[in-house]
Amino acid sequence: MSRYEPSQTETKWQAAWDDAGVFTARRDPARPKYYVLEMFPYPSGRIHMGHVRNYTMGDVVARYKMSCGFSVLHPMGWDAFGMPAENAAMERGGHPKDWTYGNIADMRDQMKPLGLSIDWSREFATCDPEYYGQQQAMFLDMLDAGLVYRKNAVVNWDPVDMTVLANEQVENGRGWRSGALVERKELTQWFFKISDFAGELLSALDGLKDWPEKVRLMQANWIGQSRGLQFSFDTVDAPEGFEKIEVYTTRPDTLMGASFVGISPDHPLAKLLEAQNPELAEFLAECRKGGTTEEAIETAEKIGRDTGLRVKHPLDPNWELPVWIANFILMDYGTGAIFGCPAHDQRDFEFATKYALPINPVFVAEGAEEEALTEAFVPMKSEKVRYVRGFAGAEVQTGEEGVATAIAYAEDKGFGEGVTKYRLRDWGLSRQRYWGCPIPVVHCPACGVVPEKKENLPVRLPDDVTFDKPGNPLDRHPTWRDCSCPKCGAAAKRETDTMDTFVDSSWYYARFTAPRATTPTVAEDADYWMNVDQYIGGIEHAILHLLYSRFFARAMHKTGHLPAKAVEPFDALFTQGMVTHEIYKTTDEKGRPVYHLPEDVDREAGTVKATGETLEIIPSAKMSKSKKNVVDPMNIIAAFGADTARFFVMSDSPPERDVEWTASGAEATSKFLGRVWRIAHEIAEGAGGEGVAEDAALMKATHKAIDEVTRSIDGFAFNKAVAALYTLTNTMQKSGASNAVKREAMKLMAQLMGPMVPHLAEDIWAALGGDGFVVQAPWPKADPALLVEDSVTLPIQINGKRRGEITVPKDMPASEVEKIVLADDAVVKALAGGQPKKLIVVPGRIVNVVI
Repeated sequence: MSRYEPSQTETKWQAAWDDAGVFTARRDPARPKYYVLEMFPYPSGRIHMGHVRNYTMGDVVARYKMSCGFSVLHPMGWDAFGMPAENAAMERGGHPKDWTYGNIADMRDQMKPLGLSIDWSREFATCDPEYYGQQQAMFLDMLDAGLVYRKNAVVNWDPVDMTVLANEQVENGRGWRSGALVERKELTQWFFKISDFAGELLSALDGLKDWPEKVRLMQANWIGQSRGLQFSFDTVDAPEGFEKIEVYTTRPDTLMGASFVGISPDHPLAKLLEAQNPELAEFLAECRKGGTTEEAIETAEKIGRDTGLRVKHPLDPNWELPVWIANFILMDYGTGAIFGCPAHDQRDFEFATKYALPINPVFVAEGAEEEALTEAFVPMKSEKVRYVRGFAGAEVQTGEEGVATAIAYAEDKGFGEGVTKYRLRDWGLSRQRYWGCPIPVVHCPACGVVPEKKENLPVRLPDDVTFDKPGNPLDRHPTWRDCSCPKCGAAAKRETDTMDTFVDSSWYYARFTAPRATTPTVAEDADYWMNVDQYIGGIEHAILHLLYSRFFARAMHKTGHLPAKAVEPFDALFTQGMVTHEIYKTTDEKGRPVYHLPEDVDREAGTVKATGETLEIIPSAKMSKSKKNVVDPMNIIAAFGADTARFFVMSDSPPERDVEWTASGAEATSKFLGRVWRIAHEIAEGAGGEGVAEDAALMKATHKAIDEVTRSIDGFAFNKAVAALYTLTNTMQKSGASNAVKREAMKLMAQLMGPMVPHLAEDIWAALGGDGFVVQAPWPKADPALLVEDSVTLPIQINGKRRGEITVPKDMPASEVEKIVLADDAVVKALAGGQPKKLIVVPGRIVNVVI
């Protein structure tokens, strides 16, 4: 009998699957469909073990569902636009397209050896004109439907990359690529009206029962529903047009603690005053150097300027408050103006303390005396308080009750109204870069902003661009930028901003249903394949990608591109853990850290192979190229085969948790798979016993494994499925069952292993005479009669400590169980010739012996 050779077997079965078109997705109304999708990758050029884990999970589900009789769609594509390709072009020369498509080819070549059940005929990249042309068509439909608009907005501006950054692309106040300090800048931008759907996006989260609770909570917090009071302060001697300053507050119960009114540096009143006051203009320019993210604003030093203007308090016209411009107030949330209540808001407290503004408590903790505050008092919802400057006419508990009472009071007195607002802001999609989907509009001196005609789509990116100067190459490309107006034919200019790459990934799931169509989707295909039954990806995409995808599905339904059932595109979501590895570090002569690849160290000796230096071994951490604690999947496949990599990442821990990759673990997995192969081929050659009892025991164990593996895959507990297969392997190796029964059991085991180790499973299936491919064989069903346990294992506790166990027939009388317990060696030794004080048999559970 020869050895199992994954390098030969795996390529053989991959070629056989391809030749037979096994994984080609087909719309088959006679069969139920199942759509499994992993978040598609950015083509960086190399796959890593995180990719292996992510796509193996999806592959297990896809293969299992195929065996269960579903028509399965399991596609692959590439999230291919974005700044990394432009950065590469600037650093190395060449063109972003060449870099991107070269990386796609490399990563495809690395993924195919994994044996994934992907329908590669549906593959596309978001930088394909055929894809982004349909995205442009949808943009025009959404523009026509009022879901897209253009306005001036303050944005995060990266002065090095010379582009707008989304909030999540700003890290510690710096651009995520360039590292430059981000500035505020006002530009004319395109926006999706996602805020129109804020309430619906929030309420629909309750229906996503098969999403992780933490993801739903993160989305709910991002949408940020709040109930508050909107009202106006009357100004005193303010410039014309600013007789009132409107504010929105979620804490109207603290209105009697008002100390000042604050306005954003981008508030229209601030801009008017700026034009009249050079010193103020200089201050506002300083404010705009900071980013617009909440993190940047919260961590920045609080600075402000007194405008000299005053407003009247709505509860007392004789009470005037100063109007300050403050750098921590956002223009695009609420009204761009607040009233400051330093006693009960820490940010306001820091500001008031810095500028010696009054701090007036509205309430104190129940039983406490009013005294000078050293920090803002923000009580818990359940904490009772005593109002010392209340205006609502009643002593109420703080929180929602206090807010509701204050709103009712304001509405009764006629100076404000209760409103519901959302933290979610409209989605700014304009990006000042080349490598993205062109926005299909033209700017005409006579006609204004004119949508491009659909028959002229796609508006293709020009290939002849250079990156020798900062900024967007489209701005300086006259033969592309200069065009004719689609409406009047006069000379015009194209929009040179391109779309945020989140747009590309917000509808790819729908495009996979008909990837070669000349329209964004095809109704029959979308109706059959949508929704995605199982979506798999990282928790880092829990907010924006998923939120934007949910918005896009609604927008696509409104514009006729998706059926109503698809407004929530992902029925079930799973967020997998990371693959981690130890970090191996030494230091150089200057004390700087030097990191080493796993293959360059002697782990047992704790040294670097080449130099013998002693290593510092840092516990398991996320794989990182900079720390060199990466494992190249191609090396693992070359050494052990793809099935080893697949089985290991499924086996070590629950899939929602991190898994630590170890060389010893991979080697042990490889040996186990080799053992399964040997057992199977021994059976194929006639190995087996003659015992009838052994036959029954093996079939019972096999059907127990069928039940456990099936339930485990259905429940995304792949590690439990692996454990069940280990147990069945051990049972089969020791079993004295007949060859016929062993053959049947091993064929069933091949089917159970198929989703996780498909190449080995096909090899075993063929060796034992299985028909066709194992992946197309009907999934086995456990016989309920064989799942009934006829014996039970009872632990024996002596004086509360477990000392042994016995296995007895399930229906054995307690008196008979007692006899067996009293004959047990551990009990005999503990009794030392005496009798127990008590012997209690809990049927089916435990035996307690008290001495």
